[in-house]
Amino acid sequence: MAVWFLSMIPAVESAPIRVAWDWVPTMGVDLAFRVDGLGLLFALLITVIGTFIFLFSASYMKGYPASGRFTFILLAFMLSMLGVVTADNLILIFIFWELTSITSFLLIGTDFKNPEGRRAATQALVVTGGGGLALMAGMILLGEAAGTYSLTAILEAGSIAGHELYGGILVLVLIGAFTKSAQFPFHFWLPQAMAAPTPVSAYLHSATMVKAGVFLLARLHPVLSGTPEWEVTLTLFGGVTAVMASVVALRQTDLKKMLAYTTVMGLGTITLFLAGSGEAAVMAAVTFILVHALYKSALFMVAGTVDHEAYARDINRLGGLARAMPFTAAAAALAALSMGGLPPFIGFIGKELIYEGALEATFAAPFVIIMALAANAMMLGVGLILALDPFWLNRDRRPHLGHHGTVHEAPPSMWAGPVLLSLVGLGLGLFPGAASKWLIGPVTAAVYGEPVPVSLSLWHGINAPLMLSLLTFALGAVVFWMRNPIRRGVAGVLWAMPGSADDVYDAFLRGIHAMGRGFMRAFQNGSLVGYMWTLLAFTAAVLWATLIGTGALANVPMPSQLPDLFLYEWAVVGLIGAGSIVAVLAASRLLAIIALSGVGSGIALLYVFFGAPDVATTQLMVETLLVVLLALILLRLPGFRVTEKGWRRSGLLDGTLSVALGVAITVILMGVTAGTLDMVIPDFYAQRSVIDAHGRNIVNVILVDFRALDTMGEVTVIALAGLAAYALIKLRSDGDHDKIASAPVTAPEKNRETV
Repeated sequence: MAVWFLSMIPAVESAPIRVAWDWVPTMGVDLAFRVDGLGLLFALLITVIGTFIFLFSASYMKGYPASGRFTFILLAFMLSMLGVVTADNLILIFIFWELTSITSFLLIGTDFKNPEGRRAATQALVVTGGGGLALMAGMILLGEAAGTYSLTAILEAGSIAGHELYGGILVLVLIGAFTKSAQFPFHFWLPQAMAAPTPVSAYLHSATMVKAGVFLLARLHPVLSGTPEWEVTLTLFGGVTAVMASVVALRQTDLKKMLAYTTVMGLGTITLFLAGSGEAAVMAAVTFILVHALYKSALFMVAGTVDHEAYARDINRLGGLARAMPFTAAAAALAALSMGGLPPFIGFIGKELIYEGALEATFAAPFVIIMALAANAMMLGVGLILALDPFWLNRDRRPHLGHHGTVHEAPPSMWAGPVLLSLVGLGLGLFPGAASKWLIGPVTAAVYGEPVPVSLSLWHGINAPLMLSLLTFALGAVVFWMRNPIRRGVAGVLWAMPGSADDVYDAFLRGIHAMGRGFMRAFQNGSLVGYMWTLLAFTAAVLWATLIGTGALANVPMPSQLPDLFLYEWAVVGLIGAGSIVAVLAASRLLAIIALSGVGSGIALLYVFFGAPDVATTQLMVETLLVVLLALILLRLPGFRVTEKGWRRSGLLDGTLSVALGVAITVILMGVTAGTLDMVIPDFYAQRSVIDAHGRNIVNVILVDFRALDTMGEVTVIALAGLAAYALIKLRSDGDHDKIASAPVTAPEKNRETV
């Protein structure tokens, strides 16, 4: 698949490749895919790095009991990510977006027996899934504002900044992107996700899942950018995320946690420069996406290799591994140099572009420059720590021994990927012209919205970006030299803080649980009357809100406009009303049952009067059966125990609800019958009942033939309910029998009481 996408590079340089099939045309949803410069870059990162990840995991996960399941889910995640970056329909993008959340949940929770892994997977799903709900709303609003869900059409139409829905679209889309790409204050889930196996961390948290958010920002850049709201929001959140994460990364001693926070820092940097609408800012963001994916995936696999062979990831327990693991050490050094932005790696070019974009920022340029300088300096310091501390320094440290008695080099399948990816970063730095023409140029044009001249080079002369690069090298060296004091200082500051974003997440979950318990106590309290009250009160409220809110009451005919009724029809209506009142006021269950039977019989008479004898027959049969069943059941229950005060209170409430619901339904029926009815469906059943179903009773034909599956489903539900009730009664009766059988035989009186 990677080779297939590589073959598309020459074609994409001139125009996007698009294919589409009808899917849900009535909703404007097509199964459409689009490959332009931006989509192709991400597709290459997903497939090329994914190939190395599969190779790496073959050795890393060797002996894992569910390796087949792991590989299948990893492949499903890869396909989901490819769907996100190539989909050409907003709804299709959202579907693949949610699939990445689900598959990443399964991957992070690979070791589901580990409580830490389960918590990390759940946290990632809650945060990214919640953001996905916001994104869904944003996508729908964007489609409605643009008049189409086709991404190609939306991009061709350009900015929607002047639309009245722009503010809501921007907020919802940014929430979805920020949660996915771990932007402050949603950054906490990514470091916790390091509980996942290293192949998952190396893939999801370097080039794929966490990049989905910044991909979305880049994809919608021509549509949403260019406004103060966009620029201010992305600048502030991106800058704060980058600096905060780089500082916290210095506090870590676990290799994967350190890489996780530098990933958050890199994502913040990309967001910071996607805020700009200038060519330099867009070019900086695009280049850094490529740079970050190459070195970060390599370093994650290096960390996994060290953990696999030395049984440790804590840098305080590692040292002098270069002699035993030369290829891994070389890969770490190459990737760390690119991470630190040193020449001749592509990372140096990316850092120069970052400073060029910062100098040309139109909003808060000093803030952007300071954020970029601080993040790059600390990134260099962390890169030096990752490259030197475990492999070249601290040779007196002895990590836990491997299977063969001493730490040894990993198999080629584990170090080949990091070495090759690091060499790609070196090659792109040595030959920046190829990167400009085939990768960065088309991607920048896709993000910027029009062709942009791109000319990458290691040397641009002595200028301000070069001076900032030299300052970065000096500050990075200081950070590395002072790493231990800085680590202690950062730890002290973090310890003094009242809480963290992770604590806020836990408090939020506790609040959700408390609210859920409150709702359970209020609405699931075991009272059948309470359940009926909730259902009927909600129904009455919805009906009256609809009648009043839509102005439908004006269309209800007055009593004088209704057709005249015969005296015997009024008599039956009076019988029904009287029976209802008696059922409510009855002091015994038997009287209530008889009154309800009278109500049912009155309704059956109305069916007869208005030409529906078959329905009347059914009604009488049901009434007879219900009377018998209710008499058998209710008469075995104890008598009513209701105080006069309680009866008045409950009777008043029940009566009010009954009247409100009954009047609402009556008003609706009066309005429906007074209007002009569409007779297409009734005429269809009247014409086809005899011809197709050979039946003249239209109601029976509808239930038995036209709605046969529905009727079968209802019958099945009733049958299952009956079986469940029988099983519960049988279980209870058997339990009572066992209790009686096991009762001690001591005194006749006691045994009689037990029985």
